[in-house]
Amino acid sequence: MIISRTPFRLSLFGGGTDYPSWYTKHGGAVLATTIDKYCYLTCRYLPPFFEHKYRLVYSRIENCQTREEITHPVVRAVLQHLNMDAGVEIHHDGDLPARSGMGSSSAFTVGLLHALYALKGEMRSREQLAREAIHVEQKLLAETVGCQDQIITAFGGINHISFTPSGDFSVRPVTVSKHRVSALQSNLMLFYTGVERIASQVANSYANDLNESKRRQLRLVRDLVEEAIDILQGDGDLEPIGALLHEAWEAKRSLSTQVSTDGIDGLYDAARRAGALGGKLVGAGGGGFMLLFVPPSRQQAVKDALRGALHVPFRFQFSGTQIIFYDPERDYSPEAVGAELAPNLVRSVG
Repeated sequence: MIISRTPFRLSLFGGGTDYPSWYTKHGGAVLATTIDKYCYLTCRYLPPFFEHKYRLVYSRIENCQTREEITHPVVRAVLQHLNMDAGVEIHHDGDLPARSGMGSSSAFTVGLLHALYALKGEMRSREQLAREAIHVEQKLLAETVGCQDQIITAFGGINHISFTPSGDFSVRPVTVSKHRVSALQSNLMLFYTGVERIASQVANSYANDLNESKRRQLRLVRDLVEEAIDILQGDGDLEPIGALLHEAWEAKRSLSTQVSTDGIDGLYDAARRAGALGGKLVGAGGGGFMLLFVPPSRQQAVKDALRGALHVPFRFQFSGTQIIFYDPERDYSPEAVGAELAPNLVRSVG
């Protein structure tokens, strides 16, 4: 039995420039981090006592005989990608809801790849897991998704991720002091708006139709990444980060009418009036979680102003996807069943 733990992410700056339709022409960059909220996946070879071959437990339960019968698109695609014919059981648990802008879909994909490779007795590097997750989501499932989520959830930490027109990427940790990290964390607040949305549908409204106006906005979004890193790695006040978040959000909102809603705008305006210096929806847009930069002295006022949204405390996380449990004694792989389980069954019956 294997349990993988994969962190959810906060996209700080540069979101939108990590879509292939953009960076293969103009290059891209994002600044993102992972937090102490996780996607857990428990995987094991299914014992050969059941009528079904595949069992999935997530927001619903699936018992299937073939991979093709599996409804969950990512599980079906990953099992096909890994060419896994053995019966498996997969349980999913998450600290945050799906469709909330926290990279939950990619955390699931990365974590599932990590767990199933480990189940097969194979280990992949963080870069390999990220690249394969991108392949599954963009090629096998043909979803309109970017590339930052798969990379940041695989690597963990605060990272500057660059994308080149050739289609490659590089990951550079943003090196700042522990004190600086703590100061940034103390100025950030995360709220759940309660609005679910499908990221690929929102992204479709702007990622594949990049007119000149959208190109100007995405260039601005990309340039803000370097400005934010300069502030983080400096020794001055961090409050300019709030102003940059506001500038980036205004640029992101202009890409499509689906990025925000009247309700989201109302929450954001209320937070600004109460003392937030800036903020953004942390995913493609449309709903989910809102990240705000709020000086500690104004945080209670912002909580009071956003009583309709759930405040979610968090801390930065630096380890990326991990295998946190491995039990080799419970091996129901075809090899183990053939060598050990079948003779035991014969003896028990005889």
